[in-house]
Amino acid sequence: MPTMNVSLPEGLKAVVDEAVGSGRYASASDYVRDLIRKDEEIKQKRAEFIRLIREGEESGISEQSVEEIFAEARAEAIERGYKD
Repeated sequence: MPTMNVSLPEGLKAVVDEAVGSGRYASASDYVRDLIRKDEEIKQKRAEFIRLIREGEESGISEQSVEEIFAEARAEAIERGYKD
């Protein structure tokens, strides 16, 4: 596996050392890999969120009332197993 050296200010190094020392991570490398994975997940979720917003904007104005839209969304959520 390729390696990469990273310089950190003392404050950030202390954060990494605490995470490793607590047992949450086996090493600083494990911690950094986890941070990178989480960052990628956040970027993907943000991109999907923006895509959905654009899709909604492009779909035009609904003929349903706000109450009807929320009732439909609640019914769909319940159908999918979500609770109020």
